[in-house]
Amino acid sequence: MINPLMFREYDIRGIAGQDLTAAAVTQIGQVFAAILRQHSGGKDRLTVAVGRDGRLSSPELAAALIEGIRREGVHVVDIGLAPTPALYFATHHLESDAGIMVTGSHNPPDYNGLKMVRHHQAVYGQEIQAIYQRLLSPPAAATQGIGQLHQVDILPAYMERLTRGFRPGRPLRVVVDCGNGATGVVVPTLMQQLPLVSSEILFAEVDGTFPNHHPDPTLPENLVALKQRMMATGADLGIAFDGDGDRIGALDPQGNIIWGDRLMILFATDLLRERPGATVIGDVKCSQLLFDAVAAAGGQPLMWKTGHSLIKAKMRETGALLAGEMSGHLFFSDRYLGYDDGLYAAVRLIELAAASSTSLTEQLAQLPEVHATPELRLHCADDVKFQVMERIAAEQRRVADKKISDIDGIRVQSADGWWLLRVSNTQPALVARVEAYSAAGLQRLTAELAAALQQEGIAFTANASH
Repeated sequence: MINPLMFREYDIRGIAGQDLTAAAVTQIGQVFAAILRQHSGGKDRLTVAVGRDGRLSSPELAAALIEGIRREGVHVVDIGLAPTPALYFATHHLESDAGIMVTGSHNPPDYNGLKMVRHHQAVYGQEIQAIYQRLLSPPAAATQGIGQLHQVDILPAYMERLTRGFRPGRPLRVVVDCGNGATGVVVPTLMQQLPLVSSEILFAEVDGTFPNHHPDPTLPENLVALKQRMMATGADLGIAFDGDGDRIGALDPQGNIIWGDRLMILFATDLLRERPGATVIGDVKCSQLLFDAVAAAGGQPLMWKTGHSLIKAKMRETGALLAGEMSGHLFFSDRYLGYDDGLYAAVRLIELAAASSTSLTEQLAQLPEVHATPELRLHCADDVKFQVMERIAAEQRRVADKKISDIDGIRVQSADGWWLLRVSNTQPALVARVEAYSAAGLQRLTAELAAALQQEGIAFTANASH
């Protein structure tokens, strides 16, 4: 039996060896290859690029995945240990028909998963559910023979693409925290290739036990070591990556966290000087300051659903040049390939910081002051979280004078600011965020949200931050 709860909105994810077993992954690989063949338009030779992160279970699961794909007669290009965006790059560079990354991303060490793309588009939502439905019936015997297997070192070409067009500025001192994740195989060499950048690299040794801290740069406790080294060395910028390198965290010269929406403001303002009128997408968790800043800079702001797969699809639909999420997924179609790549975002952030004598802190200080909670995850079991969310949303809609956006969950706007509640598609949780124009407004909005959650028996606590 294969656990249906592994088949999530953006990927397949579960506890390695318990739900996500080698046998299950082999079946998934074969079904994925069969679906790829079904949509190939009769193409004879099909190729899937496969990569893996540094988790202890990843080598076994990658081997099982490759076996399943080859059983269907589909060829595999194995790029080995690499960050997730290197796998995305490989599908472009090698012109493969699809790609699958074995990664647990920022989940605990015993988890693992599969992120999939087909024809450079994310496989998500109903496409992932279709894989599960196909698994309920034994796959038909393949008639094409066993697919070939080739190993390719994609990292040199990937690093060349990351640094292509880099614009050096003033000398910059940067501390980078790889968190013992897969970016450790790229970052030391990458940083040496950036002119006028001196760097110190923390925790570049790939270790699936994550001995120094958990690889999630959205949590302040995971940025402590980075901040300490910045303060000790007087660095201009701190950068951290999640376990598979598709998200970025950043610290300003004072060691303050630059949240994802603030990074977007910096990138969007810079981009719109050269590309006026461009569309910039932010997810529903982003500050209202982002959307106002894009409009003020002559861009077209667009609020959209959270989720890297959903953002990428909306970018293709709208032709947006830049998109981002509060979680640190950043997407550049300007001078790049349009997928979320924490390493490319880091290169662009270094370029941006080096381009001005004004520090990032000073640039952000020009923004109006708001009071906000960080992104908060409130435990809610997977089997009930969607029903809980719908009941809370329905109750809020009954209040006639409330301005509600239901793009993704509910975002309730008032004179004080706004609060957001949505279902996490990756964890058994509801995700909340509150932003207000004053401390008193933040208190009123958090009380309102807490009351809505209390009706469902969910406790709410928030630590306010600017």
